[in-house]
Amino acid sequence: MFEVMMYDGGVYRSEELYELIEDVGGVVLQKNRSAQMLSVTMSVPEEDRAAIEKVCNDIGGVVKEVPLAGTEIAVVGPTLGRHHMPHPICDIAEELRRYGAITVVMGMARGRGKATSQISMTERMILDEYDGVIFMMGNFKSCVEKKSELMKDIHVPTLLVSGPVPEGIEDTCDAIVTGVGRKASRMRTPPERAKLDEIADTMVAILRDKKRSLEEDPLFVHPAEVKQILEEYEPINMCLRPAPMVLHLDGLRIKIPYHEHREYLENVMVYGRRLGEVADISPSKIDDSSVIVRIKTRSQVEDESKQ
Repeated sequence: MFEVMMYDGGVYRSEELYELIEDVGGVVLQKNRSAQMLSVTMSVPEEDRAAIEKVCNDIGGVVKEVPLAGTEIAVVGPTLGRHHMPHPICDIAEELRRYGAITVVMGMARGRGKATSQISMTERMILDEYDGVIFMMGNFKSCVEKKSELMKDIHVPTLLVSGPVPEGIEDTCDAIVTGVGRKASRMRTPPERAKLDEIADTMVAILRDKKRSLEEDPLFVHPAEVKQILEEYEPINMCLRPAPMVLHLDGLRIKIPYHEHREYLENVMVYGRRLGEVADISPSKIDDSSVIVRIKTRSQVEDESKQ
């Protein structure tokens, strides 16, 4: 089994860490450098964790737990306007990044107005591409209760964040965190920071059920291993978009055009099988500039082989 962790420290001697990750068969998931400081999210074999921690300590860094690493989460406001996209949405997205997640902030095309807000089928299909979704609603109880319909028919774990405590909408989402509404300033005070931790911990908890279901019927190949195989593919290696490959719990997002590279991706060999045989490969619903790879479970692959 692979284990995900984050190195946080200086750039000095970081090459030693990269070499060890490669030696043990691990994968660098994400690197962020700011001046002389560096954070590296990595996926390494569980039995080699102690060796990785030793090197991190030797070069003056620390190892942090990142329970949301290997996930991509959407933080959604009703619209991208100033009225609906206040500071707490950005603070929530940043807090999830501290937990290791890749986050995307989104607004809906028709989210304005309690009586007129709506979500299209295309928007629902876009949100279904992520591992989890956080809806940030606002300060008015009746408005939150009415707009809870926006969360229906979304098939990934969903968390509602709002100011008041809504009633009668428990069936529309997996969890609710209240006490965070619209405000025109950053969440800096200790109670506000504690509320951000509560939101992130709640998302960790609701994603834990999805991870358990994957453990009961494991994927044919771990997404990190597919990422490692594809890293040398030149169009991905030369891609200038942030994080050209993003891990999901059950696959990954590859930020290259689907129609141009579909044939190559389908024929990549993974443990003696074509990737197209052990995964569903499709274009992102956002546009043709990304590819969504959903890896099948071992039982699915076995059943299809028998057929």
